[in-house]
Amino acid sequence: MDLWEWIKVLILGIVEGITEWLPISSTGHMILVDEFIKLDVSPEFMNMFLVVIQLGAILAVVVLYWQKIWPFHRKTKPVGNRRKNNGFWATHTDRDKITLWGKIIVSCLPAIVIGLPLNDTLETYFYNYVTVSLMLILYGVLFIVVENRNKRRAVKISSLEELDYKTALLIGVFQVLSLIPGTSRSGSTILGGILLGTSRTVAAEFTFFLAIPVMFGASLLKLVKFGFHFTGTELLILLVGMVTAFVVSILAIKFLMSYIKRNDFKAFGWYRIILGIIVILYFLIFS
Repeated sequence: MDLWEWIKVLILGIVEGITEWLPISSTGHMILVDEFIKLDVSPEFMNMFLVVIQLGAILAVVVLYWQKIWPFHRKTKPVGNRRKNNGFWATHTDRDKITLWGKIIVSCLPAIVIGLPLNDTLETYFYNYVTVSLMLILYGVLFIVVENRNKRRAVKISSLEELDYKTALLIGVFQVLSLIPGTSRSGSTILGGILLGTSRTVAAEFTFFLAIPVMFGASLLKLVKFGFHFTGTELLILLVGMVTAFVVSILAIKFLMSYIKRNDFKAFGWYRIILGIIVILYFLIFS
């Protein structure tokens, strides 16, 4: 591949890293970018690449939030009379983190039950610029409406520990909406969390954690469907895209968590509306 093709891979990795965590639809943006910069690869590989590149973004969550999500830790005291320098330590299980993973699993169930049977149908009929544009606009409007309404509502859930299983399951139901490209997985679950009474921080963090099993599962399915018969170039393209998405995701997550401490999500709503209109006008004029 020539230099321009590698630049395209970097662009796709950057777009994935930014849009995966901001509530503006990563899949929608990746489909739109692919409309303008076509990688010189097979359609089957590109279909797989657009999903599996998300693994890089997911690893960013694991790295940034390791202390919050990993439930097994070594105690700071040696077991019995064993000396510290012998390296014998007891393993401590954090029950709060085990409970958090229980809530994450419960929240994944609607996507598994509803999403898996519909996956191929949705890809066939909805992975296009028209659907993406309309969903960008629709959920942009919803973000503005919900945030305006949210000003008059008290936060009921201000920490992950206060998030109960019922609320987690309902957030999972909202996640099902993101099966339509252009909706945004983070956007639908954040909106759902806010409507259910969580703070913006809780909604965002739970969305990050919920993405771990969902995206690992989706990526595994795509890899199995594609097969593991990569050429050397295809494997390198996938690795470069994932590493780029990982690095950019670190920055995007830090930005979002800092931003929502002082601001609401209405700016993202306006961005979605403007982008959706621009895309519709572009294809109406030039297609």
